[in-house]
Amino acid sequence: MPMLRTPHLLATFFGSGLLPKAPGTWGTLATVPLAYLCQQISPIGAWTILLVVCVLGVWSAGVVCRETGREDPSEVVIDEVAGFLLTMIDAPHGAMGMVIGFALFRLFDIFKPWPVNALEKLPGGWGVMADDLAAGVYAALCVHGLVWMGWL
Repeated sequence: MPMLRTPHLLATFFGSGLLPKAPGTWGTLATVPLAYLCQQISPIGAWTILLVVCVLGVWSAGVVCRETGREDPSEVVIDEVAGFLLTMIDAPHGAMGMVIGFALFRLFDIFKPWPVNALEKLPGGWGVMADDLAAGVYAALCVHGLVWMGWL
């Protein structure tokens, strides 16, 4: 693996986006420990972590987009980190909540229902990040709906 500079290291979430086949899934899987941490700390702490990830994500994804000349390089997975954190911040704790949140986030990230698909057209790092945050909102709403119905 080549030496990665800071923007590339962040954008690939410490190289998880460089793993073969389904980099978005690898990036989301690599986020599980951070999502678990966010569930264990105060809501202000968790939202602060998400905000920092978003700011670093817009910047690092924008750098990688400019340097590669691609709108949303597949190795950039910091957007999956942000989207999955958003899904899990106030989700039920425990393995089942994590698994269901993971599956729902990946589903919405892959199929990109409106307006997720429209947000990816924003320029640079903004578009890379925005569509996954929208997918995270959809997944979080579904998780909370499952809780409300007593299924989770």
